[in-house]
Amino acid sequence: MSRSPFNPNQLRSVGSQDALAPLPPPAPQNPSTHSWDPLCGSLPWGLSCLLALQHVLVMASLLCVSHLLLLCSLSPGGLSYSPSQLLASSFFSCGVSTILQTWMGSRLPLVQAPSLEFLIPALVLTSQKLPLAIQTPGNCEHRTRARASLMMHLCRGPSCHGQRHWNTSLQEVSGAVVVSGLLQGTMGLLGSPGRVFPHCGPLVLAPSLVVAGLSAHREVAQFCSAHWGLALLVILLMVVCSQHLGSCQFHVCPWRRASASSTHTPLPAFRLLSVLIPVACVWIISAFLGFSVIPQELSAPTKAPWIWLPHPGEWNWPLLTPRALAAGISMALAASTSSLGCYALCGRLLHLPPPPPHACSRGLSLEGLGSVLAGLLGSPMGTASSFPNVGKVGLIQAGSQQVAHLVGLLCMGLGLSPRLAQLLTTIPLPVLGGVLGVTQAVVLSAGFSSFYLADIDSGRNIFIVGFSIFMALLLPRWFREAPVLFSTGWSPLDVLLHSLLTQPIFLAGLSGFLLENTIPGTQLERGLGQGLPSLFTAQEARMPQKPREKAAQVYRLPFPIQNLCPCIPQPLRCLCPLPEDPGDEEGGSSEPEEMADLLPGSGEPCPESSREGFRSQK
Repeated sequence: MSRSPFNPNQLRSVGSQDALAPLPPPAPQNPSTHSWDPLCGSLPWGLSCLLALQHVLVMASLLCVSHLLLLCSLSPGGLSYSPSQLLASSFFSCGVSTILQTWMGSRLPLVQAPSLEFLIPALVLTSQKLPLAIQTPGNCEHRTRARASLMMHLCRGPSCHGQRHWNTSLQEVSGAVVVSGLLQGTMGLLGSPGRVFPHCGPLVLAPSLVVAGLSAHREVAQFCSAHWGLALLVILLMVVCSQHLGSCQFHVCPWRRASASSTHTPLPAFRLLSVLIPVACVWIISAFLGFSVIPQELSAPTKAPWIWLPHPGEWNWPLLTPRALAAGISMALAASTSSLGCYALCGRLLHLPPPPPHACSRGLSLEGLGSVLAGLLGSPMGTASSFPNVGKVGLIQAGSQQVAHLVGLLCMGLGLSPRLAQLLTTIPLPVLGGVLGVTQAVVLSAGFSSFYLADIDSGRNIFIVGFSIFMALLLPRWFREAPVLFSTGWSPLDVLLHSLLTQPIFLAGLSGFLLENTIPGTQLERGLGQGLPSLFTAQEARMPQKPREKAAQVYRLPFPIQNLCPCIPQPLRCLCPLPEDPGDEEGGSSEPEEMADLLPGSGEPCPESSREGFRSQK
């Protein structure tokens, strides 16, 4: 074990024909600080599997939050099929969507999972079916309100509808997920994300990330409250492993460089496994203590099958109604806002140039395809880029396409075996809450760190930031506390307005976007040109040659598909890289799988060439 040895001759490869050369000696720094260093090559399979398992654990916390809050509304025995099969279908659709996203979507190592942007409209949609007396907060106990914090309340009395009613409700939610996927896919194919994203500067993305980090605090507190001792122990271990022991390195993983020689590269094992180690330790401790919290809503009266093939229409086909259409529109708009923020955050954490328009459009269109698949399989949750999983990337300071592909395969395997998927529900809820809390905190801090790219002392910027964040937190709280919901006289419009006005990320993104692009301000004041998205043509002109080559390598289409770009119809050319991109020119020097893996450095600062896409030289 070593303590981050200073190694000025660390090698870094940019292209297959670029000779490996030592980096210039970096400036001295505190050895406890960590930085990113993108490297080429393949990860050891053992380490890749462990990193993929960590992503699955983070995804399990999201799945438990979404399914538990939604199924809390069901009366006992109200579901005609096993909750583990519902969980397995969500895992399967998330696995397929993750593989598509990393293979030919945005090409970033993003894990797809359900998010609160799907949960909130689903709860609003199902709550419209409850009697008004049950919807009113004054008729429910405080504990019930805490468990269903988004206007969803338990229905236990004789006025509750039967099993058929609840199955119909989930069918309608699945229909909304299908509508959301179709709308997202259409927006992606038309290139709408690529046209909008370049206009989202730091004052749009930073408030959205701050609100995204704060958006799950109620659910985290709800999970942790089951046993604060276990939750605090998980949080403490994650902080110690990722921060205090993050610089401890072990010579355990073999690494073969581009040359024929084989060396043993020291890796920061505690930091890389700062999710798996704490979860495993606390899970074992809780098992020895006999403490197990398996929610009744996620437990099945009979054992789930070991092998099960999810297919459309197994339970019932999605139900398309005007209310489902309204909820689907809300899901699509909020999930698109969240995903664009994920793209920018993941690229920034990995020290990559901001994603170009074609990568954003492809990513959103394939996320829509994943949501359509999820809805057809009967899942009440769609798929979107997961903020907690991006926070996990920031926590361990490493990301890899190879790991993301393994996550997709693992999720598909869990989707084919409901019994294995049910095993994840045996993880104590406080453990899942602690994991979700730490990863959300990383997203929150990344949002705050983005403010420095703009002139934060400007009165214009102070107003935009404060107004966007405050209103995004105020409106959902007001709707939760309102004694009587507003009524326009048409139920689908009520569902649409209520869903949109209770989406914190959507409200933050929309208000920031409108204010940023309507209030006059200079380019320097707005932070455009500091590395976050600006007008793409101007950004390409300012970007130095090396970062431009790097962006073309990372975000380009896979080699077999990029050859089909000339055959793509003109309206869909927005999904292909620009012809002037260096990595996509004929005879380019890059191989298809370059820059697929990004490993942490050994504590050295990233060279300035890798930071030029994120801040201007001063």
